[in-house]
Amino acid sequence: DMYVDWVDLWSGIQKFSSAIYFSTLGKKIPGIEDAKLQQMPIKSPEHFHANLESFVKKIHHWRKSHYRVLLIVSTEERGNRLVEFLRGNDIPAQYEKSISGRLKLGNCIVTKGSLETGLEYPGYKLAVYTDFEIYGKKRIGRRVGRTEQQVHLTERDLTIGDYVVHVNHGIGQYLGVETLEVQKTHKDYLLIRFAGKDRLYVPTDQIDMLQRYVGVNDQPPKLSKLGGGEWTRVKRRVKESVQEMAQGLLDLYAVREATEGFNYPPDSPWQQEFEDAFPYEETPDQIRAIEEVKRDMEKPKPMDRLLCGDVGYGKTEVAIRAAFKAVSIGKQVAVLVPTTILAQQHNRTFTERFENYPVTIGVLSRFQSATQQKKIIKGLKSGVVDIVIGTHRLLSKDIEYHDLGLVVVDEEQRFGVAQKERLKEICKNVDVLTLSATPIPRTLHMAMVGVRDMSLIETPPEDRFPIRTYVLEWNDETIIQAITRELSRQGQVYFVYNRIQGIESMYRRLQEMVPDAKIALAHGQMDENRLEQVMLDFYNGEYDILLCTTIIETGMDISNVNTLVIYDADHLGLAQLYQLRGRVGRSNRVAYAYFTYRRDKILTEDAEKRLQAIKEFSELGSGIKIAMRDLEIRGAGNILGPEQHGFISSVGFELYCRLLDEAIKKLKGEVSHKIPEPMLDLSVDAYIGDSYISDPKQKVEFYKKMAAVKTLEEAVELEVEFEDRFGDLPDSVRNLLLVTQIKVLARGVGIASIFTDKGMYVIRMLPGIICEREKYNALVRSFRGRVGYTHKRNPQVKIKVRGLSDFEALTLLKQVLEGMK
Repeated sequence: DMYVDWVDLWSGIQKFSSAIYFSTLGKKIPGIEDAKLQQMPIKSPEHFHANLESFVKKIHHWRKSHYRVLLIVSTEERGNRLVEFLRGNDIPAQYEKSISGRLKLGNCIVTKGSLETGLEYPGYKLAVYTDFEIYGKKRIGRRVGRTEQQVHLTERDLTIGDYVVHVNHGIGQYLGVETLEVQKTHKDYLLIRFAGKDRLYVPTDQIDMLQRYVGVNDQPPKLSKLGGGEWTRVKRRVKESVQEMAQGLLDLYAVREATEGFNYPPDSPWQQEFEDAFPYEETPDQIRAIEEVKRDMEKPKPMDRLLCGDVGYGKTEVAIRAAFKAVSIGKQVAVLVPTTILAQQHNRTFTERFENYPVTIGVLSRFQSATQQKKIIKGLKSGVVDIVIGTHRLLSKDIEYHDLGLVVVDEEQRFGVAQKERLKEICKNVDVLTLSATPIPRTLHMAMVGVRDMSLIETPPEDRFPIRTYVLEWNDETIIQAITRELSRQGQVYFVYNRIQGIESMYRRLQEMVPDAKIALAHGQMDENRLEQVMLDFYNGEYDILLCTTIIETGMDISNVNTLVIYDADHLGLAQLYQLRGRVGRSNRVAYAYFTYRRDKILTEDAEKRLQAIKEFSELGSGIKIAMRDLEIRGAGNILGPEQHGFISSVGFELYCRLLDEAIKKLKGEVSHKIPEPMLDLSVDAYIGDSYISDPKQKVEFYKKMAAVKTLEEAVELEVEFEDRFGDLPDSVRNLLLVTQIKVLARGVGIASIFTDKGMYVIRMLPGIICEREKYNALVRSFRGRVGYTHKRNPQVKIKVRGLSDFEALTLLKQVLEGMK
């Protein structure tokens, strides 16, 4: 044959193991397992171009031999770069998103896909290359979430009894979701109790008007009265109070903007090659964070960016790419970490990523001898050391840099006031990237009001499961069962006992409880060499249980440890508990965390709230929510100064931040031109019935998701999620999802409102929207007898829906809106 059908070719390649089957031929092609292409792993940067030249020569050879050449890459971005590179080398390659049409002899096609290795089959004149042959490493895919998915910092499923702030009506108490019949149609409403007997039913499509109340302490707030001008007066007083605060923050922002930093050049080819060597598929929000960091580095002012993401979500890779950008032009990088164990962990990761590049990495912590430390300090001053990873030792007065360009601070909340002040001195004209899973309240606030830049990584790694979390009284039998279950699946256990005084007696007690287990002991007062050896032995699987203090809170990354037991968990802070839980569940096994407190002990109110929060936030990606709950438990405190306490109490932390943000934007002259949301008043049954989803918290979760939908694609994804989790859609839910799509279309067309009037849907446009009369005349012709159009100062479209079912009426409305685009 002169060509092969691409669809059949692709289906065959996807089935490749030791042979290929083509669906049209229906027969096995023997011998192909012996025809794999020679691998071309990258040995060093100097060899990279030589390998690419060899690859280009191969492609020229195949094309001269009239071979069909198919290049399979992991991402579209990488594919487009490869096409550009090949065309620059006189190879007319082209990128195809999907396999359709014909693959002719001599063609060179690049496409996105997944295949272990390339292959060559001379009998069929076919050559297939993958990432492995081109770049020397396989790419491991990650589950990709929605690109535009943004979770609000304070988003949390509402629980009955929670205090909330309604932007227009004030502070109330959430009482649950109720289905009401209004004008013979059913809809869901969120019931809010206000002062006295006042009640407000908030339509679920206005859920974004509600915010969770966070005050300055744990005292319940005063509920607002509905009606009257009290809430308006409170908001006006707060707006006036934030003016001075906004000016102060703006001055701080202006100082930062005026500070002269170093602007890095755009990415070099080496940067692209380094990033291509990353063995995982980047998630959309990881790519966005990387671009934001590099864009900041290319500006002439110092970067000050906060990067939030849960443990294992890829924050370190973002920092590594920023570090490469710095060292590639001769700048030095300092990575500041809170513990020696995390320093060792980062050292392993950085060394592995930079192994093929001429970059010198040093570590400064108590694990290094005085001689080693002296050598590294000397190397930093002379410029021999490019990247230094260290604990607070990096903040010592004797540390001098040859040309420091970037400081990466991991887990900022673990450093004290004095250390942060010293850090400010070092970082006056230097780019700073702060990594955190649970940022401290002040840092979070600075990011929320725009004084610090912030990036979020929210997509979990592939095959990661939520950690099964138990909060319970200490019980020997339960703990023995938990440990035995983990050991029976050849796993390991962390046992956290955070008091060095009694840790030896706990060691003996554990040995009695599980006599067959090998137990290692680790705490911060041990000799450095002994501690390092214990950690290494546990890492290598020589012990079953690591009995330790909270020294494992950061840095321990052992995928075989998937059970955590904490003794006296009520003594630890919420962020600490969250970080400790993040030490397990780092593989595709289900992990277990047991937070225990002593039998018959009466917990303090704060301790009870912390343990409840850690149990509640067990889903993936809860770091930001934990930080906000920590803020709620401890109160907003004096992060904004004592004079602001009363104002935060009167409107809640989130609304205060929003008003402050508006004041800052006003002073900066940034005018927001937000298009009003279309108001929909459609007489249809559109709600989530209890027979479909009975849990009120899950209902609220999905109403939030619907309110956040911005595109039709997202609406379709949400419909798939509904069916996947809860089964076939009842009519009321199908209508609700259709209303969500209608809202998206209405927003795009510029519609002010759609309401029902005498058996018709009436569509009104936003003021100033210019209507193309011909387009509307065409609509009238297309839906003859159903659609009418009046061309006035405020034009209207009327749709007759009398006699149609709710679903039919909504479908017709959707079709009309699509015609108005």
